[in-house]
Amino acid sequence: MNTWRSSGLVLGGRRYGEGGLILDVLTEEMGRRSGFVYGGASRRKRGQLQTGNTVDLSWSARADNQLGKFDVAEAVTERAGAHMDDANALAAIAAITGLLRDGLQEGDTGGSSLYDPSTVLLDLLGEPEIWPALYVRWELGVLSALGFGLDLTRCAVSGANDGLTHVSPRTGRAVKGSEAADYLDRLFPLPMFLADPSALITPEALGQGFALTGHFIERRIYTAINRPPPEERDLLLARLERSGLIVMGDGE
Repeated sequence: MNTWRSSGLVLGGRRYGEGGLILDVLTEEMGRRSGFVYGGASRRKRGQLQTGNTVDLSWSARADNQLGKFDVAEAVTERAGAHMDDANALAAIAAITGLLRDGLQEGDTGGSSLYDPSTVLLDLLGEPEIWPALYVRWELGVLSALGFGLDLTRCAVSGANDGLTHVSPRTGRAVKGSEAADYLDRLFPLPMFLADPSALITPEALGQGFALTGHFIERRIYTAINRPPPEERDLLLARLERSGLIVMGDGE
Protein backbone atom coordinates (compact mmCIF):
# COMPACT_ATOMS: atom_id res chain seq x y z
CA MET A 1 0.00 0.00 0.00
CA ASN A 2 1.40 3.40 -1.04
CA THR A 3 0.53 6.35 1.20
CA TRP A 4 1.52 9.98 1.72
CA ARG A 5 0.30 13.08 3.55
CA SER A 6 0.46 16.69 2.36
CA SER A 7 -1.29 20.03 2.25
CA GLY A 8 -3.33 20.45 -0.91
CA LEU A 9 -4.85 23.33 -2.85
CA VAL A 10 -8.27 22.24 -4.16
CA LEU A 11 -8.37 22.63 -7.95
CA GLY A 12 -11.82 21.14 -8.49
CA GLY A 13 -13.79 17.93 -8.32
CA ARG A 14 -16.33 15.85 -10.16
CA ARG A 15 -19.04 13.61 -8.77
CA TYR A 16 -18.42 9.89 -8.97
CA GLY A 17 -20.86 7.20 -7.96
CA GLU A 18 -23.27 7.53 -5.06
CA GLY A 19 -22.20 10.71 -3.31
CA GLY A 20 -18.50 10.29 -4.04
CA LEU A 21 -16.11 12.86 -5.51
CA ILE A 22 -12.91 12.66 -7.53
CA LEU A 23 -10.90 15.53 -6.11
CA ASP A 24 -8.10 17.33 -7.98
CA VAL A 25 -5.47 19.08 -5.85
CA LEU A 26 -2.06 20.69 -6.13
CA THR A 27 0.00 19.42 -3.24
CA GLU A 28 2.96 20.96 -1.49
CA GLU A 29 5.13 17.89 -2.03
CA MET A 30 3.55 15.54 -4.60
CA GLY A 31 2.50 17.95 -7.37
CA ARG A 32 -0.93 17.74 -8.99
CA ARG A 33 -2.82 14.67 -7.82
CA SER A 34 -6.32 13.22 -7.99
CA GLY A 35 -8.10 10.93 -5.58
CA PHE A 36 -11.50 9.61 -4.59
CA VAL A 37 -13.25 11.10 -1.56
CA TYR A 38 -15.99 8.99 -0.04
CA GLY A 39 -19.02 11.20 0.54
CA GLY A 40 -17.17 14.14 -0.99
CA ALA A 41 -20.29 15.40 -2.77
CA SER A 42 -22.29 15.50 0.45
CA ARG A 43 -23.49 18.79 1.89
CA ARG A 44 -21.33 18.27 4.97
CA LYS A 45 -18.10 18.01 2.99
CA ARG A 46 -18.95 20.32 0.11
CA GLY A 47 -17.89 23.51 1.91
CA GLN A 48 -14.42 22.34 2.87
CA LEU A 49 -13.75 21.01 -0.64
CA GLN A 50 -14.59 24.23 -2.48
CA THR A 51 -12.21 25.20 -5.25
CA GLY A 52 -9.41 27.40 -3.92
CA ASN A 53 -9.42 26.03 -0.38
CA THR A 54 -6.33 24.56 1.25
CA VAL A 55 -6.85 21.24 3.01
CA ASP A 56 -4.73 18.72 4.86
CA LEU A 57 -5.10 15.30 3.31
CA SER A 58 -3.68 11.81 3.08
CA TRP A 59 -3.61 9.63 -0.04
CA SER A 60 -3.48 5.86 -0.29
CA ALA A 61 -3.57 3.32 -3.11
CA ARG A 62 -2.33 -0.19 -3.81
CA ALA A 63 -0.03 1.18 -6.53
CA ASP A 64 1.26 4.67 -7.22
CA ASN A 65 -0.21 4.72 -10.74
CA GLN A 66 -3.75 3.95 -9.55
CA LEU A 67 -6.50 6.40 -8.65
CA GLY A 68 -6.06 6.54 -4.91
CA LYS A 69 -8.30 7.53 -2.03
CA PHE A 70 -8.10 10.85 -0.22
CA ASP A 71 -8.88 11.22 3.46
CA VAL A 72 -9.42 14.95 3.92
CA ALA A 73 -9.22 16.84 7.20
CA GLU A 74 -11.01 20.12 7.81
CA ALA A 75 -10.02 22.95 5.48
CA VAL A 76 -6.95 24.85 6.67
CA THR A 77 -7.86 27.95 4.63
CA GLU A 78 -11.29 28.68 3.15
CA ARG A 79 -11.04 31.23 0.35
CA ALA A 80 -14.18 31.25 -1.80
CA GLY A 81 -16.37 31.95 1.21
CA ALA A 82 -14.22 34.94 2.13
CA HIS A 83 -14.89 36.60 -1.26
CA MET A 84 -18.59 35.98 -1.78
CA ASP A 85 -19.14 39.72 -2.30
CA ASP A 86 -16.18 40.15 -4.68
CA ALA A 87 -16.93 38.79 -8.14
CA ASN A 88 -13.45 39.69 -9.43
CA ALA A 89 -11.76 37.68 -6.68
CA LEU A 90 -14.05 34.70 -7.28
CA ALA A 91 -13.24 34.86 -11.00
CA ALA A 92 -9.53 34.91 -10.15
CA ILE A 93 -9.88 31.82 -7.94
CA ALA A 94 -11.58 30.00 -10.83
CA ALA A 95 -8.90 31.10 -13.33
CA ILE A 96 -5.94 30.23 -11.09
CA THR A 97 -7.23 26.78 -10.21
CA GLY A 98 -8.38 26.15 -13.79
CA LEU A 99 -4.92 26.83 -15.21
CA LEU A 100 -3.29 24.59 -12.61
CA ARG A 101 -5.85 21.81 -13.02
CA ASP A 102 -5.67 21.67 -16.81
CA GLY A 103 -2.05 22.70 -17.36
CA LEU A 104 -0.32 20.36 -14.91
CA GLN A 105 0.00 16.65 -15.55
CA GLU A 106 -1.19 14.15 -12.95
CA GLY A 107 1.69 13.01 -10.76
CA ASP A 108 4.19 15.57 -12.07
CA THR A 109 5.98 16.64 -8.90
CA GLY A 110 7.48 19.61 -10.77
CA GLY A 111 4.18 21.35 -10.18
CA SER A 112 4.99 21.47 -6.47
CA SER A 113 7.08 24.60 -7.10
CA LEU A 114 3.84 26.42 -7.93
CA TYR A 115 2.16 25.58 -4.63
CA ASP A 116 3.56 28.44 -2.55
CA PRO A 117 3.24 31.16 -5.25
CA SER A 118 -0.33 30.08 -5.96
CA THR A 119 -1.42 30.17 -2.33
CA VAL A 120 0.28 33.56 -1.83
CA LEU A 121 -1.62 34.97 -4.82
CA LEU A 122 -4.90 33.50 -3.62
CA ASP A 123 -4.38 34.99 -0.17
CA LEU A 124 -3.94 38.47 -1.67
CA LEU A 125 -7.19 38.52 -3.65
CA GLY A 126 -8.69 40.86 -1.10
CA GLU A 127 -6.31 43.61 -2.27
CA PRO A 128 -7.45 44.60 -5.79
CA GLU A 129 -4.78 47.28 -6.12
CA ILE A 130 -2.10 44.58 -5.84
CA TRP A 131 -3.22 41.21 -7.12
CA PRO A 132 -3.79 41.78 -10.89
CA ALA A 133 -0.08 42.57 -11.39
CA LEU A 134 0.89 39.64 -9.18
CA TYR A 135 -1.39 37.44 -11.28
CA VAL A 136 0.53 38.36 -14.46
CA ARG A 137 3.82 37.56 -12.70
CA TRP A 138 2.29 34.30 -11.44
CA GLU A 139 1.44 33.28 -15.01
CA LEU A 140 5.07 33.95 -15.98
CA GLY A 141 6.01 31.64 -13.11
CA VAL A 142 3.66 28.93 -14.40
CA LEU A 143 5.35 29.10 -17.81
CA SER A 144 8.78 28.90 -16.20
CA ALA A 145 7.85 25.97 -13.94
CA LEU A 146 6.63 24.01 -16.95
CA GLY A 147 9.82 24.65 -18.90
CA PHE A 148 8.51 27.47 -21.10
CA GLY A 149 9.98 30.48 -19.31
CA LEU A 150 10.33 33.81 -21.12
CA ASP A 151 13.61 35.73 -21.19
CA LEU A 152 12.77 39.32 -20.29
CA THR A 153 16.23 40.23 -18.96
CA ARG A 154 18.24 41.09 -22.10
CA CYS A 155 17.78 41.98 -25.74
CA ALA A 156 17.70 38.99 -28.08
CA VAL A 157 19.36 41.07 -30.82
CA SER A 158 22.09 43.04 -29.03
CA GLY A 159 22.35 41.34 -25.65
CA ALA A 160 21.79 44.66 -23.86
CA ASN A 161 19.89 44.53 -20.57
CA ASP A 162 18.49 48.06 -20.61
CA GLY A 163 15.81 49.82 -22.64
CA LEU A 164 13.85 46.65 -23.32
CA THR A 165 10.48 47.46 -24.89
CA HIS A 166 9.04 44.41 -26.70
CA VAL A 167 8.87 40.60 -26.68
CA SER A 168 9.05 38.22 -29.64
CA PRO A 169 5.85 36.14 -29.93
CA ARG A 170 7.92 33.31 -31.40
CA THR A 171 10.88 33.04 -29.02
CA GLY A 172 9.59 34.72 -25.87
CA ARG A 173 12.73 36.86 -25.69
CA ALA A 174 12.81 40.59 -25.03
CA VAL A 175 14.16 43.12 -27.53
CA LYS A 176 14.95 46.83 -27.60
CA GLY A 177 12.68 48.77 -29.91
CA SER A 178 15.69 50.54 -31.40
CA GLU A 179 17.07 47.14 -32.45
CA ALA A 180 13.84 45.92 -34.01
CA ALA A 181 12.31 48.95 -35.68
CA ASP A 182 11.48 47.08 -38.89
CA TYR A 183 9.12 44.59 -37.22
CA LEU A 184 7.80 46.27 -34.07
CA ASP A 185 4.23 45.76 -35.22
CA ARG A 186 4.77 42.00 -34.97
CA LEU A 187 6.03 42.10 -31.37
CA PHE A 188 4.28 42.23 -28.02
CA PRO A 189 4.83 45.41 -25.99
CA LEU A 190 6.76 44.59 -22.82
CA PRO A 191 4.86 46.05 -19.84
CA MET A 192 7.33 48.16 -17.89
CA PHE A 193 6.29 46.73 -14.52
CA LEU A 194 7.68 43.36 -15.65
CA ALA A 195 11.07 44.90 -16.42
CA ASP A 196 11.21 47.52 -13.66
CA PRO A 197 9.58 46.78 -10.27
CA SER A 198 9.31 50.53 -9.59
CA ALA A 199 7.37 51.26 -12.81
CA LEU A 200 3.82 52.58 -12.61
CA ILE A 201 1.24 49.82 -13.07
CA THR A 202 -1.54 51.13 -15.31
CA PRO A 203 -4.65 49.34 -16.67
CA GLU A 204 -3.03 49.49 -20.12
CA ALA A 205 0.18 47.87 -18.83
CA LEU A 206 -1.83 45.15 -17.09
CA GLY A 207 -3.70 44.46 -20.33
CA GLN A 208 -0.38 44.14 -22.15
CA GLY A 209 0.83 41.73 -19.46
CA PHE A 210 -2.24 39.51 -19.71
CA ALA A 211 -1.99 39.49 -23.53
CA LEU A 212 1.69 38.50 -23.33
CA THR A 213 1.29 35.65 -20.86
CA GLY A 214 -1.94 34.46 -22.49
CA HIS A 215 -0.24 34.08 -25.86
CA PHE A 216 2.48 31.82 -24.48
CA ILE A 217 0.15 29.89 -22.18
CA GLU A 218 -1.96 28.99 -25.20
CA ARG A 219 0.90 28.31 -27.62
CA ARG A 220 3.35 26.54 -25.33
CA ILE A 221 1.16 24.73 -22.80
CA TYR A 222 -2.24 24.10 -24.33
CA THR A 223 -1.32 23.59 -27.96
CA ALA A 224 0.97 20.78 -26.80
CA ILE A 225 -1.94 18.98 -25.14
CA ASN A 226 -4.35 19.81 -27.99
CA ARG A 227 -6.90 21.73 -25.96
CA PRO A 228 -7.80 25.39 -25.42
CA PRO A 229 -6.91 27.26 -22.24
CA PRO A 230 -9.64 27.14 -19.59
CA GLU A 231 -12.50 29.52 -20.27
CA GLU A 232 -12.21 30.75 -16.67
CA ARG A 233 -9.24 32.86 -17.72
CA ASP A 234 -11.23 34.60 -20.48
CA LEU A 235 -14.07 35.23 -18.03
CA LEU A 236 -11.60 36.77 -15.57
CA LEU A 237 -10.18 39.13 -18.20
CA ALA A 238 -13.67 40.18 -19.31
CA ARG A 239 -14.64 40.94 -15.72
CA LEU A 240 -11.45 42.90 -15.00
CA GLU A 241 -11.93 44.91 -18.17
CA ARG A 242 -15.53 45.74 -17.30
CA SER A 243 -14.30 46.87 -13.88
CA GLY A 244 -11.74 49.19 -15.47
CA LEU A 245 -8.82 47.39 -13.83
CA ILE A 246 -7.29 46.38 -17.16
CA VAL A 247 -7.43 47.65 -20.74
CA MET A 248 -6.91 45.01 -23.41
CA GLY A 249 -5.67 45.94 -26.87
CA ASP A 250 -7.60 45.47 -30.09
CA GLY A 251 -8.33 41.84 -30.84
CA GLU A 252 -7.60 40.67 -27.27
